[in-house]
Amino acid sequence: MTRTPSPDAAAAARLDLLEGPHSIVAIVTRIAERGGRIRTVATVRALETDPPQSEIEVEVEGLAADELLDALEGLPEVQAIRRTRALATIFGKRVIVVGGGAQVAQVALGAVSEADRHNLRGERISVDTIPLVGEANIAAAVRAVADLPRARLLVLAGSIMGGDISVAAEELRAVGVPIIALNMVGSITDHVDLVVSDPVQAGTMAVMAIADTASFDLVRQKGRRY
Repeated sequence: MTRTPSPDAAAAARLDLLEGPHSIVAIVTRIAERGGRIRTVATVRALETDPPQSEIEVEVEGLAADELLDALEGLPEVQAIRRTRALATIFGKRVIVVGGGAQVAQVALGAVSEADRHNLRGERISVDTIPLVGEANIAAAVRAVADLPRARLLVLAGSIMGGDISVAAEELRAVGVPIIALNMVGSITDHVDLVVSDPVQAGTMAVMAIADTASFDLVRQKGRRY
């Protein structure tokens, strides 16, 4: 059954903000007073001004766009305000693919092709990849996925993975990010939600697992191998 994607509720704005120890505190306090909740705060760039300023972007839940701008208007720390769109409404959910270059490329092929099919129907799904070698590098990348905004699923694409990568995979799953792995040598296949032999199919299933316009349920596939 096809499900209709729910609209994103976040409002977003870009601010030119005076640098100082209390600037961010003032923004967070004002938004909280108006009933909003900060989703993300990101520094876009430092501005060459006197006194020093930074351009930052905030995404807020619980306030409409006009309410967010009204809340920030008049704060002495805020020098300029520009309305923008939350990244989820532009780039949407993210599939992250980590591993060896050849395998990553094939997973990306399946994921991008499937994402295109769902994005034509109103989804916003993006695919991010990084080819890496070495247990320490891959384990660090797996752990970092937990800190990536909008990351909904990780695909591990390689020929051999285990050790600390398996430990990192369990840590990532514990915070709610599922993992699909290619069928490979090493212990990693015992520490993921789904094992898929064909890399193109793995990318396709990864997108289907997070798409609201698909009926694929990763929970029902958990622990299986294809």
